[in-house]
Amino acid sequence: MIRFGIIGAGRIGIVHARSVEKNLGAQLVAISDPVKEAREKLAEQYGATPVETAEEIFGNPEIDAVIVCSPTPLHVPHILEGVKAGKYVMCEKPVAMKLEAAKQLQADLEGFDPKIMIGFNRRFDPSFAKIHQLVEDGEIGPIEQLTVISRDPAAPPKEYIAVSGGIFKDMTIHDFDMARFFLGDITEVSASGQNLDPELADTGDFDAAVIVLKNAEGKIATIVNSRHCAPGYDQRLEAFGPEGTLFAENIRPTTVRVSKRTHSDALDPYLDFFLERYEAAYSNELDAFIDAIDGKRPFTPSVDDGVKALEIAEAASESARSGKVVEL
Repeated sequence: MIRFGIIGAGRIGIVHARSVEKNLGAQLVAISDPVKEAREKLAEQYGATPVETAEEIFGNPEIDAVIVCSPTPLHVPHILEGVKAGKYVMCEKPVAMKLEAAKQLQADLEGFDPKIMIGFNRRFDPSFAKIHQLVEDGEIGPIEQLTVISRDPAAPPKEYIAVSGGIFKDMTIHDFDMARFFLGDITEVSASGQNLDPELADTGDFDAAVIVLKNAEGKIATIVNSRHCAPGYDQRLEAFGPEGTLFAENIRPTTVRVSKRTHSDALDPYLDFFLERYEAAYSNELDAFIDAIDGKRPFTPSVDDGVKALEIAEAASESARSGKVVEL
């Protein structure tokens, strides 16, 4: 039984608390958050102890592993504190707000034997993982093109956008990791940002983007993002090779189709948000983390994966604002 502490009782902390509670190999011991009402509410729901500070999590000898769900600027210090305390650490994306801080983390971890996993949960989505396995098995021959479509149903609050690091570090970071998952290291980044939503015009950030990534072999990943999507949470992936194509389509609450005089083959809208769409991915991610703790698999995605995804994010931002291709 792996005993867990969670840092952060916000939206993503709630997701991870639910995953720990459902996992037979995990026990939730404590939850920290500076907001008293938030930590007490979540701790009571899952039978854990509410504490105010992350230090109380790291210093608790009854906790084996820590899930870091704190704001992004605190990821690096919380990862380091966890490692120094001898804890296994799973940290939400991105690994840091800035690439310089992420690289400093790599340097600061030298000399330790860190057991860290970065929360790129989409690697563990059943549909995406199945496509990846089929690609690895040679089902469509060597992959030539990857297409990732990721559109949110609605934009987050402006207050969140202001501290998120922008669309490339907050939203597209998952897709950058997915591109590396399939294509390996990226050598060239080209991005076009869009400002089409008048409600977000004063944020200083893009509300949509199209990014093209290329690896050293000339294989291409195309990523399409938007902060809004009328039908719901649009999450699709296509892998193309000389022997065929693999698709992961959107998931809906049911498979019912309605046909009548006014329309035919009407389906339910897409699942509304990431909490529902990626529930299985978060559960599988926790399984993988526990397997890594038990020595059954490596701790991946790793800090290095997080650093490389962040490097692509900063290159995409540079490309979108300069109109130039950025080489890595």
